[in-house]
Amino acid sequence: MNVIMDLQEWQREKQIKYERRILRELSLEQVKARFLQYFDKGYIDVVEEGCLDIAIEAFLLGAHYSKFGYYGESEEEVRARCFQERKYLVDTLFHFIRYWGKIGSNENVEEGLYYRCEGYVEAWWKDGFKTGEKRHKMKLH
Repeated sequence: MNVIMDLQEWQREKQIKYERRILRELSLEQVKARFLQYFDKGYIDVVEEGCLDIAIEAFLLGAHYSKFGYYGESEEEVRARCFQERKYLVDTLFHFIRYWGKIGSNENVEEGLYYRCEGYVEAWWKDGFKTGEKRHKMKLH
């Protein structure tokens, strides 16, 4: 006998299975190395967990939108398609680091931090996009 579930439950279950499979490609060492590449060592103790969450979300966002790249859209078109989600992740990371990292209100420091947050999210989005596109090509989605 089969279990009856509604469409939303089925879609959510399918999404969770996909996310678990795609996250197997990501390692904690990669996340820490990229964090140190974009941010100072002084931040790591305070904001490491938040940056890990944002890295995972950006990676999954890129992987989710990679299906459009597989079906013929360029990476720039796909990037424009998910602009709002990426901007939300950048803003979230920026405000998280600004609050917990005890950054002063110097405008130049804040602007530099924002650009680093943007680069960090963009790099993880691009990795997720490439990984998801590769999995689509190999029919592993």
